[in-house]
Order: sequence, then C-alpha cells, then structure tokens
Amino acid sequence: MTKKTITVIPGDGIGPSIIDATIKVLDKAGCNFEYEFADAGLTALEKHGELVPEETIKLIEKNKVTLKGPLTTPVGEGFTSINVTLRKQFKLYANLRPVLSFKGTKARYENIDILTVRENTQGMYSGVGQITSEDGTEAQAMSIITRDGAEKILTFAYETARKEGRKKVTAVHKANILKSTSGLFLKVAREVAQRYPDIESTEMIVDNCCMQLVMNPEQFDVIVTTNLFGDILSDLCAGLVGGLGMAPGANIGEDCAIFEAVHGSAPDIAGKNLANPTSVILAAIQMLEYLEMSDKAEKIRAAITDVIASGDRTTGDLGGTHGTTDFTDAVLERL
Repeated sequence: MTKKTITVIPGDGIGPSIIDATIKVLDKAGCNFEYEFADAGLTALEKHGELVPEETIKLIEKNKVTLKGPLTTPVGEGFTSINVTLRKQFKLYANLRPVLSFKGTKARYENIDILTVRENTQGMYSGVGQITSEDGTEAQAMSIITRDGAEKILTFAYETARKEGRKKVTAVHKANILKSTSGLFLKVAREVAQRYPDIESTEMIVDNCCMQLVMNPEQFDVIVTTNLFGDILSDLCAGLVGGLGMAPGANIGEDCAIFEAVHGSAPDIAGKNLANPTSVILAAIQMLEYLEMSDKAEKIRAAITDVIASGDRTTGDLGGTHGTTDFTDAVLERL
C-alpha cells in the first residue's frame, strides 16, 4: 500500500513544538504517513525573503493535504494575511470549525457540539475595493457575495450535516440591514434548505445569534454563514468550550485541504515547552476524517479526551502544571 504524503508547515512561535507533538501522535496511532516539510510565515520571511515561498505552494499543490501550525503575518507592514492568501490560491471555499465540550477543561458549558461552516473566500474578505482617501479621512471596503459562492457553501453545510448525522442547520445573516449581500445569502439559504427536508432549517440574524450562543448554545448544531460573521462566531464558539486551544479548523476546496490550529503563534511562550497542542491535534483528527481514516481519528480523540478528563499532565490553560512534552507523552501512552 502506498503511503500518503502530507505537507507539513510547522509555522512560527509555538508552531514547531505543537506540530512535532501532533506528528508523534499520528505516528503512534499507526497512520503511516510520509511528511514533507515547508516554510511559511515569519520563519519563511527570514529564510527565503517571502511569507509563502514558491516551493511551499508547490508542495501544497502536489500533496493536496496540508497540516499547518500557526503563522504570523507582520502587522502594519503591507503584508496580506497568509491564511487568506492560501485560501484564495487553492480555492479553499469552506472553513470548518467544530467545537466540542471536553470534561476537565475550565469551560463554562458542558454539552457543546457545534460545527461552524464559514464561507472562506468572499464577503468582506474578498480583498476588493479596499480604498483609503489621500487625506486619510475616509476608507472603503467592498463585500462581494455571489449566488454560486453562497450555494456552494450552503450545499456543503447541508451535505456535511447529513454525512455526520446532524439534525439542524442555522443560516446566519444580516439581511435586515445588508439587504444586497446578506439578502442574497439568505435567499439562497432558503432555496438550498428546500432540498434537505430531512434536516431542520432555521435562520438567525447575526447579533441575535451571538446572544443566543451565550444564553443557550445547546440549541445550535450546524451554523453556516458568510466570511466575516463566520470568523467572529467561530471564535465565540471556541470560547464556549475553553478557548482557541480547544478549537481546530479545516479549509476545504475541490481537491485540496489545509488543516490548522486556529490560535496564534504565541511568541511569548515559544521555546518554553508550555503550549497546549490540543488544537492542532484536533485539526489532525479533522484531516484523518477527510482522508476517511475515521478509526484512527476516533482512537486519537479518545486518548485526548481521557487525558483532559483525568487531568493527567495537562497544560496550564487546562488547569494543569505540565508542558507540551508531558501532555503529549500522556496522549502517546493511551495510544
């Protein structure tokens, strides 16, 4: 049997240490991957003079599946977000951000299981029409929603819900104010919902959705929305289960996917063996499910769940006193 080759981008700050932990976990679970490493972010800028070198683009294109640590885009220096660049380059139109309650975390809720499906390439992040007047007194940005883009992400959300046995999809919008862009998204949402009579369909204005997520998050199953709203709501959802350290992300296109930790590179704790690798391990679980290796995914999820629930060698953000390597060892022992 041919080994599957994965492109691995260790990233910046704590990235290399948590990616290393994740590779150990994948290997111990018997995934039998080959890995090809690539640079991006500040690391790449220092080594190659660019944030995303051509060699990295070629490796992502060749292997089709990438596991990525957190990257740093220099702020205020005219650089475009690396994540946005990669999503556009490879047409990764769907961003999947699942959040699941783990016993043993310091989260405020216990029974959360929400999947946010975010359109990844359009809306306010389309990058079109960003203008600042010469005198610096006025700025404009354009939001673009296409019928094709909306239909694609909404269909993806319903198909994912059906595949995962989920019962309800909530389309989140601001059509009461943004009548053109959000209005089109909502119109298409209602049309797509008709094709899935087996799934309950609801719709919610984004500000109400934020309030409802805080007051009664258990009512949500799958949330599907546009780029900016999805960015905000998925972080809010992460807060329900203990923070970004417990939240992975998948970026899916037609024939290419990038799986990532969604938190930052945390340069203040880089090299100190303090980081919690859970987010990127959970991203690797998403990767395994994408590759139809659900048995390995479940094995790793069970190990992580037991480590956190028992408080065995957990990191500071989980209420423990241990570091990355001890936490990883605890997971490896259970595998």
